[in-house]
Amino acid sequence: MNRINEFNNFHSGFVTLIGRPNVGKSTLMNHFIGEKISIVSNKPQTTRNKIRSILTGEGYQIIFIDTPGLHTPATKLGNFMVKSANSALNEADAVIYMVEPREKIHEGDIAIIKSLAGVRSPVFLAVNKVDTVDKPRLLKIIDEYSAAYKFSGIVPLSALTGENTKALLDIICTMLPEGPMYFPEDQITDQPERQITAEIIREKALQYLQEEIPHGLAVDITSMKPRSEDPDTIVDIRATIFCEKESHKAIIIGKKGEMLKKIGTAARRDIQRLLGSPVYLELWVKVKKNWRDNDFLLKNFGYSEPKH
Repeated sequence: MNRINEFNNFHSGFVTLIGRPNVGKSTLMNHFIGEKISIVSNKPQTTRNKIRSILTGEGYQIIFIDTPGLHTPATKLGNFMVKSANSALNEADAVIYMVEPREKIHEGDIAIIKSLAGVRSPVFLAVNKVDTVDKPRLLKIIDEYSAAYKFSGIVPLSALTGENTKALLDIICTMLPEGPMYFPEDQITDQPERQITAEIIREKALQYLQEEIPHGLAVDITSMKPRSEDPDTIVDIRATIFCEKESHKAIIIGKKGEMLKKIGTAARRDIQRLLGSPVYLELWVKVKKNWRDNDFLLKNFGYSEPKH
């Protein structure tokens, strides 16, 4: 019998991760899956699109949806990111709302809590980075959020160290509805390899570049193909990093090309782990002024508006 269509005693569902930028949503999702599916950076608004990853265990399958951090948008790209996050709330069987351990609820979190009023699915609060706060302060933070919204459950955890993440996973598993195995049990994401490859390159650029540049970066995979049918063959990848200013282009390339080489070397290591093959990576840098407000370029880079 095809297990993908088997319902009996099998539970499955979609779980959306929401929260303000840089609270650890991607780190938590990657921890659950055991692989880097969503890129991670200490810079806000790293995740730009909904990223789905798949966790299959004994008798269950969870499709996690990592969303862009909810923020006040200043560009069309920002508008797309916020709409993408909000639309994911309507797809979910459960919502994990992640926050940092602040004693006073941030005004951005107040806005998110208001948006949860129309959500019919159970909402669980995950207070992340508990390794950075003492227990009395943590309890006070939990009390603050409990007074602001009636959560289905509250779990303090550390996505980075893994502390208490199993407790959250166990809670999610208990509320999953009976359903099919939507994806084969060995599949961990529905993202195409080209898209993940582009995101890995952008992650390395975020890691090495100055604060004002990352929001204006996009990566396009021009070509990606193996040299032969041999499974151990080299995969040739040509990618273009787009930025918005000539001055940014010069910084990305660096003196004698050193910065671009550093980005490429770091990206190639992760891409080789992703593909399981040796990789030859060729990077180019081009300027596209104001691309974050250009509908055509946004669509070309994969940031098209959610369909209703």
